Amino acid sequence: MSRVCELTGKKAMVGNNVSHALNRTKRKFNANLVKKRFYLPEEDSWITLKVSTSALKTINKIGISAAIKDAKSKGFLTK
Repeated sequence: MSRVCELTGKKAMVGNNVSHALNRTKRKFNANLVKKRFYLPEEDSWITLKVSTSALKTINKIGISAAIKDAKSKGFLTK
């Protein structure tokens, strides 16, 4: 499974390692993702999502239902 946040669409970026001598080699900056279970009281069920830690802060702020609704409207969550 790809390393993409299911709520925000964040994914890995590509950049360079830069040595002291300014030699550059390619590297990846992966998104900070965690697999987390959330309870949906409207559906009386649990769902498991792979979300970024910044999405967790958003969920804590606005709630899981609003975050899922927002992600569906932006086309990130297809479930």
